[in-house]
Amino acid sequence: MQLRPDALEAHLAKGLAGLYVVYGDEHLLAQEACDRIRAAARAAGFTDRSVFTVERGFDWSSLLGASQSMSLFGDRQLVELRIPSGKPGKEGADTLKALASAVNDDVLTMVTLPRLDAATQKSAWFTALADAGVALKIDPVERAQLPNWVGQRLAAQGQRVAAGEDGRRALAFIAERVEGNLLAAHQEIQKLGLLYPAGPLSFEQVQDAVLNVARYDVFKLNEAMLVGDVGRLARMLDGLRGEGEAAVLVLWAVVEEVRTLLRIKRGVAAGKPLAMLTRENRVWGPRERLIGPALSRVSEAALEKALALAARLDRQVKGLSGGTPGNHRNDPPPDPWDGLFELAMTVAAPKPSAAPPVPPSRPRTPTAAPARRPS
Repeated sequence: MQLRPDALEAHLAKGLAGLYVVYGDEHLLAQEACDRIRAAARAAGFTDRSVFTVERGFDWSSLLGASQSMSLFGDRQLVELRIPSGKPGKEGADTLKALASAVNDDVLTMVTLPRLDAATQKSAWFTALADAGVALKIDPVERAQLPNWVGQRLAAQGQRVAAGEDGRRALAFIAERVEGNLLAAHQEIQKLGLLYPAGPLSFEQVQDAVLNVARYDVFKLNEAMLVGDVGRLARMLDGLRGEGEAAVLVLWAVVEEVRTLLRIKRGVAAGKPLAMLTRENRVWGPRERLIGPALSRVSEAALEKALALAARLDRQVKGLSGGTPGNHRNDPPPDPWDGLFELAMTVAAPKPSAAPPVPPSRPRTPTAAPARRPS
């Protein structure tokens, strides 16, 4: 059966199942779920533990042998199977189906997997595991949910932010500083627990204690662009630049989003349903919720101009001429990262009457031109 992670504690309090499957890419939450299962297993007398990691040439018969035998000292045992690739292969799939059908009250099995696509979740081996035991899908904490998540973690250790605007600023500050890094958020929350006693935390206390431990992801940049969060967009571009990310990769990610928006925009104009267009363009998850507002904010003409700017930026980041000969008005800014910001702003804040704000922390050289108005 499928079980929500927040229902795991109540489930374990009622008793253990014989098989658990934990899958997802949010490593901190997956690790915490596995730790809770291990602790409950130890308390129930599963004191012997065997760990198997599936790699090339893995002997699947050794797993079956461990799951069907008692330890030398008669202890109940926990068998952990880790499949980092999420692809067990044909022999592994057959073994997992056999494992799911085997019943041994003295063995508790825990299988850990990364995030699985829809096809894998419908495969015979995964369905057999989920039907025979308990499956926990570990979803990532979305950016918009992160302040609430931080607040819940603080409450769990007896702390809370101040009420009102001061508290909201404190939670938003932590969320911004740990952009995309949930483990760092967990560590910063623990640090607050060590530095300050139980009770309320002021914004100043949080600001003094929390470091900038962001891990910027080029693919999360598109999320900020679709939302129209200019401040976050500027911080992420600065962060990617500071981490040494290749400008050509950032350009590719932004251009793919612009092209997707333009295809969907034209499809909607032709009378096609938005839901069908998002499926055709492989838009899923958080992006699917953000596409609609972004489409209403940006025009087809602006997206076409953005692609023209992207073509000039592509030449620039590859060391070629950035503009059209004799047409300096359309040249991109001298700094390619300013050009990337201008390109992303065509979707984030397409306001022809106002120039986009200059990213606050981006270093400027004396010869650098200010970012142009978005198209």
